[in-house]
Amino acid sequence: MIVSRRRCPAVFISAPASGHGKTTVTAALARYHAARGRVVQVFKSGPDFIDPMILERASGRPVYQLDLWMGGEAHCRGLLHEAAGTADLILIEGVMGLYDGTPSSADLAQLFGIPVVAVIGAEAMAQTFGAVAYGLAHYSPALPFHGALANRVAGPGHASLAKQGMPAGMRFLGGISRDEAFALPDRHLGLVQADEVADLEQRLSAAAAALDGTELADMPPGIELSAPAADASAAEPERPLAGVRIAVARDRAFSFLYPANLDLLRTLGAELVFFSPLTAAGLPPVHSVYLPGGYPELHLERLSANRGLADALRRHVAAGKPAYAECGGMLYLLESMTDLQGRRASLAGILPGHAIMHARLQSIGYHTAPLPGGRVRGHSFHHSTVATPLTPAAHTERALSDAPGEAIYRHERLVATYFHGYFPSNPRAAAQLFKP
Repeated sequence: MIVSRRRCPAVFISAPASGHGKTTVTAALARYHAARGRVVQVFKSGPDFIDPMILERASGRPVYQLDLWMGGEAHCRGLLHEAAGTADLILIEGVMGLYDGTPSSADLAQLFGIPVVAVIGAEAMAQTFGAVAYGLAHYSPALPFHGALANRVAGPGHASLAKQGMPAGMRFLGGISRDEAFALPDRHLGLVQADEVADLEQRLSAAAAALDGTELADMPPGIELSAPAADASAAEPERPLAGVRIAVARDRAFSFLYPANLDLLRTLGAELVFFSPLTAAGLPPVHSVYLPGGYPELHLERLSANRGLADALRRHVAAGKPAYAECGGMLYLLESMTDLQGRRASLAGILPGHAIMHARLQSIGYHTAPLPGGRVRGHSFHHSTVATPLTPAAHTERALSDAPGEAIYRHERLVATYFHGYFPSNPRAAAQLFKP
C-alpha cells in the first residue's frame, strides 16, 4: 500500500477531569496563533457539539470530531492527514479526563503520536501540581507527554510553587491566572453557545493574551501524519442523494450539527438548504428535512407561536416525504413541552406526546442505532424525558452498558429519536434517511 505522509505541528489538550479549563485553553491557543496569521485546525475528541462552536470562533475554521469509537481509526487518520495538508497548526481538545472512556483521549493521542499538554486546575494546590502532572504523564508509559500548564493560579507566586513541584525532566508550560475576563459561561448541557455570548470576541482575545510569556504559546513539535494515498483508478464515489434537496434546521434552538455529517450529505450528492424554525414561516422547497438537536426548551414561546412552520412540517410528513429528527428536533415535533421553570408550551404536534425538562441528566453515552438503512454509531445526551403513546420501532444499543437504549420512533418516512447519529460511521444508512 502506498502511504502519503505529511508533517504538521500538533498538540493534544487534555486534563485530569472535566472542569479544569481545556476548552478555554484550547480556544486561547487557537486565537493566539490565528491572530498571528497561522491557519489553525481544531478538532474535538468525543461527541460534543457546544465546545466546537467556541473553538470555531477562536480559530475561524469549522471544528471536526476526532472520535475513535464513532468514526474509527481510518476516518480519524484521514481527517488529521487532510488537516496537515492545509493547516499550520493542529489542536485537539480532549474529552473529560485524559484516561476517561473507552477509547480515551490518551488512546487517541498515543495512536497518532500527538504530544499531550495537561491543563491542570491549580486553584486548590501548590507543589502537588507536579504529582498530578507526573501521574498523567506516566500512567501510560507510551504516552507522548509534552508538558503541563497550571490553570487558574492566584498569581506568579502561585505558579512558581506549582513549577517547584514538577519532577526533573518534565516540562512546566506556565501558569494562567484566574480572570473573569475570559471565563466561559455554562448551562445544563455545557457551555453557552458561542453566538449567545455577546462579548465572546473580547473573551477570546483576553484568553489569548494570557498565554503571552508561557511556553504553551510556543509552536509545538511537528508530527508525521500518514494516510493511504488516493487511488487514481478507484471508481467515482456513489452519490445516492444526487438532486436531493434537504432542509436543515440551524439556529439558536437547533444547532447540534456535526460538520462531518453535513460534509457527507454533500459528498453523497445532496443540496443542503438551511432554515430557522424560530423565524421561517414555512419550509423551503425540498425533498427531505433534517431537524438536529439543540435548545428548543430555551425558545418555547417563539417555537410555539410559529404555526406556519409546524403546519408545513405536518404536510411534509403526511405526504410521505423523508424527515429525520434528533433529540431537540424530536422534542419540537411533540405536542408540548414543560421547561425547567414549569412553563408548558404547545409545539408542532406532529408526534403525540409531551416532553419534560429535568435538572438532572437523564442519559449520556455512546450508542449504535439500527436505522432503516443500517447501523449508525453516535451518542445521546439529554436532560428531558418523553411521555408518548407511540410504540418504538426499535431501540439503540448502548456501547458500554446493557441498560435499555434510546427509543427510535417511525411515522410515515419520519424517523425520530434522542440519538445523535454520526453519519460517516455508515454513509449508506445516512443516505437512506433522506432519500425520497
